[in-house]
Amino acid sequence: MPLSFTSLDQLAASPALLVALFGAATLLMDVIGRRSSAARRGTVAFSITGLAFFAYALFEQSNALRLASGAPLSALQGAVVIDPLALFANAIICGASLVLLLNSYRYLEIASEHRPEFYALVLFAQCGMYFMAAGAELVTLFVGMETTAVCFYILVGFTRANRLSNEASLKYLLLGAMASGFVLYGFSLLYGIAGSTRLSDIATAVAKRGAFDPLVILASVTTTVGLLFKISAVPFHAWAPDAYDGAPTPVTGHLSVASSVAGFAVLLRMLEWTLAAARPVWEPIVIVVAVASLTVGSVAAITQDRLKRFFAYSSIAHAGYILLGFVPNSEDGLKGIAMYLFVYALMNLGAFAVLTSLKRRGVAGDSIHDLAGLSKRYPTHAALFVVLLLSLAGLPPTAGFLAKYFIFVALLKSGHVTLAVIAAAYVAVSLYFYFRLVREMYLVEGEPSEPIEASAGIRISLAATTAVTLFIGLYPEPLLRAGILIMGGPR
Repeated sequence: MPLSFTSLDQLAASPALLVALFGAATLLMDVIGRRSSAARRGTVAFSITGLAFFAYALFEQSNALRLASGAPLSALQGAVVIDPLALFANAIICGASLVLLLNSYRYLEIASEHRPEFYALVLFAQCGMYFMAAGAELVTLFVGMETTAVCFYILVGFTRANRLSNEASLKYLLLGAMASGFVLYGFSLLYGIAGSTRLSDIATAVAKRGAFDPLVILASVTTTVGLLFKISAVPFHAWAPDAYDGAPTPVTGHLSVASSVAGFAVLLRMLEWTLAAARPVWEPIVIVVAVASLTVGSVAAITQDRLKRFFAYSSIAHAGYILLGFVPNSEDGLKGIAMYLFVYALMNLGAFAVLTSLKRRGVAGDSIHDLAGLSKRYPTHAALFVVLLLSLAGLPPTAGFLAKYFIFVALLKSGHVTLAVIAAAYVAVSLYFYFRLVREMYLVEGEPSEPIEASAGIRISLAATTAVTLFIGLYPEPLLRAGILIMGGPR
């Protein structure tokens, strides 16, 4: 059968091709252009334009999906699928990349590390994460994961003069290579089971063999373990605290959001649909890992004094909550996962916008004690940060409360009462460690310093994330509909 490139193939490939071309052009701009401040600002604007084209391509895909009545559209010989999960995840990732670009300009200027390679890597990572979210066969998924991983290895170590950043990048690279080995081994076993790399063919073959076939068990375990590394779930979390702490602060926020959302998109596609027949094998692993992530993340966050390590362990705990959404095997569980991913992205992006703004006027922003007296130096930042922290803790009327609520409801409806009680107990623990930050901002006197000046990009991203967090908490209906749409993925 002759190969052909159809309009549907073009539609499916266009978001990745556009950001890849803009990324390559960003590198060329540095070669042929002048290295002035105006040129650097032009590079940022050009990169944001690339994301705008990416967003428009996603919009065109959503229109095509709507015309197909929501039925998944397979393209590129079955390598890519246009479905609600791919659109939902890529929309969040695109927003996270936009916030990164808005927050990073002044930060890189102060760190004397402003180079166009940074923006090219962000766009190349966006390309890789697109294929992670939209991949419908094993090779596409693996290439997407490795493209994303290589970009983040470099971004984490981007501040070359910082030894902590170099160490974090090396640790991330070594542990990431090990996780890639697990994923590749699991994928090779799945190919051996089905004789095909397409996820739909693998799902059929796994269902025929049954959950307790030895090859199915080994493939399910190794694939699950490798993917759990991508979302920094315990005990595959060792890279996260060091990578978060050593990376430039805007990159830390992007790593905690975009990489996690892409990882969960792959995990959803593999577990809920491709390996659905092997649920008796992977579900106990997910339950144990979820409870372990809640425990380690919550307990370790209490003892942290460095802000980015604090948020690393906080992210591990949140990964535990999201993993609990896989357990009920119901529409409510997927609805809870969708809401939690969106809300988690908003909360973390806003929180890291605050941390990025501290990196000026002599405020390091590395220690929790750097927040002391923030309410007096910048009361607006402090107030918005408190809203985001309340949402991270899961208090009403914020979006974080609803995200946890739907996970708990799904667990209770499916009869997993013990898991719901354990998860609720850790909400109380999270209140304690998040309010440590509130206490520092409002009850501890900081050293006298000049008021903090935030760039326009940081002010925009902080205000937008906080406003949407409150809006979703008061009016969650649009996001709930998005969660229901994810049920339309290929089974």
